[in-house]
Amino acid sequence: MDELFYEIFSDLPRQGPGDRGSTLKAAAEIKGIISEPKILDVGCGTGKQSIELLKYFGGTVTAVDNHQPYLENLKIKAQEEGFEERLKCKNADMLNPSFVNEQFDLIWAEGSIYIIGFREGLKSFKKLLNPAGYIAVTEVSWLKDSPPQELQEFWDQEYPDIKTIDQNLEIISSTDYKLVDHFTLPDSAWLDDYYIPLEKRLEKFRKIYTGDKNALALIESVQLEIDIFRKYSAYYGYVFYIMQNK
Repeated sequence: MDELFYEIFSDLPRQGPGDRGSTLKAAAEIKGIISEPKILDVGCGTGKQSIELLKYFGGTVTAVDNHQPYLENLKIKAQEEGFEERLKCKNADMLNPSFVNEQFDLIWAEGSIYIIGFREGLKSFKKLLNPAGYIAVTEVSWLKDSPPQELQEFWDQEYPDIKTIDQNLEIISSTDYKLVDHFTLPDSAWLDDYYIPLEKRLEKFRKIYTGDKNALALIESVQLEIDIFRKYSAYYGYVFYIMQNK
């Protein structure tokens, strides 16, 4: 099923919620970074944000993902944009990327820190960050209290560690970062480059895998995620958290 999972997501503009406007809005909050910074993009996927970071900050980007076809796609984009000498792609587990401590001026993680967990991710990334460096991550967060039972049960299954914005702000403080800013991504960041093209791919794969119960179960589990968002997006969303190391 892993192969089918990657096949479904491989040709999407993004592999999770996000958009160019939100990437640039977060980048604009990072005002004190050195010129020509060393940037680490963790869980980069096909790397739309990696290219935007190179355009905005200059410097170099090390893009990390554990799925080589995503990295090959990113390499092609970098060549097309003329950034191949400033982008390094590394196939690595984000739990153990094997970098020297205090190497990066900015660590970026759109839609990937949940793999480690918000608190553990911030603690892990801190070891790789220069003393005055910055970190920007997106994390799915509760936007309202008392979610409906159907929604609560969905997230209990998918990501039981989901927290409120205030709880995440407390984690930021307790892990010794200074909060720069935070903001919620718009619904369009879920739909335009992610759920709408994803739903079209699901229609295609239903036809391809007609009669394959395991494949269809995976397809419908992805469809359920989309349906849940359309029904309950007022209760949760991705939040950009921008921080500086202390």
